[in-house]
Amino acid sequence: MKILCIIPARCGSKGIKDKNIIDVCGKPLIEYSIDQALKLKNNNLIDKVIVSTDCDTIANISVNLGADVPFLRPKDISNDKAKSIDFIIHAINFYEQKDINYDAILLLQPTSPIRDIKILKKSIEIFKNNDTNSLISVYQEEYINDLVMYTNINNESLKPLNELHNKGVRRQEHGSIYVRNGSVYITKVEYLKKEKQIISNNPLFIEMNKNSSINIDTQEDLNLVRNLLCK
Repeated sequence: MKILCIIPARCGSKGIKDKNIIDVCGKPLIEYSIDQALKLKNNNLIDKVIVSTDCDTIANISVNLGADVPFLRPKDISNDKAKSIDFIIHAINFYEQKDINYDAILLLQPTSPIRDIKILKKSIEIFKNNDTNSLISVYQEEYINDLVMYTNINNESLKPLNELHNKGVRRQEHGSIYVRNGSVYITKVEYLKKEKQIISNNPLFIEMNKNSSINIDTQEDLNLVRNLLCK
């Protein structure tokens, strides 16, 4: 199975300026994902590592770190409204036009830097050994569920998502759930092209711990990651 690893990193960001290359413990954030992907490639678990970006600065940093940047992503699939499937299909088409075909895409977002290489290896092993269209990474959540969730009605009162929200249902009774953490996605190219979706209806999963599941979106997330990584 030929696997193309795509690391997406567009210019700018709303919450944190230049988030994808912001300094985290003396490294640009994207370096963590590039290093992880290159380890997989060196172990012959994937075939190619590319960074999909519309930014010359990010492209130059990525090349210096050992990743390929075979193109600059078009602006129309790099704005705030663009979906991940857009740049994935763009990369697939780029290589197919060169008669280079891949069986699956491994998507590693720079904003999820705390990945254990063993988790990545296990993810690929599970994917290759099963007849499936997609695999995602998750963490197990014991507390969050619809019993403790509400929607804001008028900035004054809340509407519960579950009518049993105030009936004293214990945690042991509602059980745990699995939350997608955005760290690992693997999807068959055939499924991506046909369905224009990254995740199938019944994806396989790899479980990560909650601390490793931080996806950097806010300054608070960034602070947590720095506290965990900068030791």
